[in-house]
Amino acid sequence: MATSRKTPSRAPSTPPKGDKSEKAEADQAATPEVVVNETPVITAPELRKKELIDTVVARSGIKKRDAKPVVEAMLAVLGETIAEGRELNLAPMGKMKITRMKKTSKAHVITTRLRRNEQVQDQSPDPLAQAAE
Repeated sequence: MATSRKTPSRAPSTPPKGDKSEKAEADQAATPEVVVNETPVITAPELRKKELIDTVVARSGIKKRDAKPVVEAMLAVLGETIAEGRELNLAPMGKMKITRMKKTSKAHVITTRLRRNEQVQDQSPDPLAQAAE
């Protein structure tokens, strides 16, 4: 007695008409987003601690003798945190992630990546409204 094998049926090679728009949407969703590497343009000299303290005094309106110990303590805490290998998430500065740590004979080199959100211009009025006269 001879037996015959049944060949499996295949799906039609052309998709139904309604699937063309779905395929086009899938192709668009599958296209990768191109990220452009931007090289930072250095427009000013590096920020030193003295200039940082002066800027904090100007923005906050407190006295320099009060601001200096606070800024120095903050910098010490940030340095210790980075040396421990912890990530920082400090708004509005951004999120800092440590990518590499290397100890050399003269220094401890830490490579980081800083991610900042785009600054969104808020169109709402100033939350501190002016006093009525």
